[in-house]
Amino acid sequence: MAGPFELKAHSQPPATGGPCRQLVVLLHGYGADGRDLLGLAPYWARLLPEAEFVAPDAPFPCEMSPYGFQWFSFENRSPEMLLAGARAAAGLLDGFLDDLLRARGLEDDRLALVGFSQGTMMALHVAPRRQRSLAGVLGFSGALLAPDLLPTEIVSRPPVLLLHGDSDQVVPFAELGRAEAALKAAGVPVTAHALPGLGHAIDERGLELGSRFLVDILTR
Repeated sequence: MAGPFELKAHSQPPATGGPCRQLVVLLHGYGADGRDLLGLAPYWARLLPEAEFVAPDAPFPCEMSPYGFQWFSFENRSPEMLLAGARAAAGLLDGFLDDLLRARGLEDDRLALVGFSQGTMMALHVAPRRQRSLAGVLGFSGALLAPDLLPTEIVSRPPVLLLHGDSDQVVPFAELGRAEAALKAAGVPVTAHALPGLGHAIDERGLELGSRFLVDILTR
């Protein structure tokens, strides 16, 4: 049973029924829970039959919802407070990822992070600061927090694919270009796709682009 600052996770084992050869960790958005993004697992499991899909609940109850969770607060959206919240959650997420890899006998390059919205913010914060490079980051409808700090704090440079609807009314579409520019400037291999007409959501276009990316980074 998870303690107060441990991450409870939902998972789908490899479709082969055999051992886990790759890990895909799905990080949900503000006010949701791990089960929300785990719904993507059946779509990708057909292409990655040896992958285990793991979707943790964020560590804190959502301040705006009686049911969901948050990685950090959005009550104060100043850059300083958002960064402080992400840093606090990052320690928990890093430990969670380390435990997953250790338990399955896998190296970091067999782990991909997939984020949506606030989950993407966490993925883009954590992945470049890990000592060993992950396989990659797939981010939907998110943003890069504190881009000005990245050049001095970056440790590893996993490939990144960013997808964002140009009609997003929750996380501004302009965040796609900001994240792409900052990651490129820090030497991270990044590809960004604008999805015309899409709001704050994941659609079939995003799933297909994400599929190609995950297969490429996890089956090299």
